Amino acid sequence: MAHQLREVGLDFVERAPVRLVFARDMSAPPEQVFRALADDVPGWAEWFAAVTLARPTGDGTTREIHLKGGGRFQETIIAAKEPEVYAYRVDVANVPGVRTLVEEWRLAPSGTGTHVRWTFATDGTAAYRLAMRLAAPGLGRAFRDAATALDRRLTKQASAGPDAGLQQ
Repeated sequence: MAHQLREVGLDFVERAPVRLVFARDMSAPPEQVFRALADDVPGWAEWFAAVTLARPTGDGTTREIHLKGGGRFQETIIAAKEPEVYAYRVDVANVPGVRTLVEEWRLAPSGTGTHVRWTFATDGTAAYRLAMRLAAPGLGRAFRDAATALDRRLTKQASAGPDAGLQQ
């Protein structure tokens, strides 16, 4: 059953009881990675294997996300500073035990590419917090696989032209 989560700001990323941080270097430049995250919301289902549906809602500041396994989220974008940071807060979720969830993508130039740091910041019941800590290796693997798939997608798009593959 879906339930409302606590409304928090971007500062929650630094003070969350459970913070899982993963990083990866990509060959695409930060501007291209940012556009894939922020502008091509439906494209997430193409490169993030856990995502089965991603679509912007409302005026574009909210999103609906469906995950494999049945997870459903309604999210609000809380930071979109191109090309440095893209973050969203989950407002409604059907995941038991979760009370607060914010995900932040930090992008920094790295040579000719991008250093991507994804922070999964969350809080919930004691059982939920334990489950999230135990899930850290799987979330890390999911992030690495997603970053690799996105990098391949962006490399392919770059060779095909600037607007190739963008979904609106």
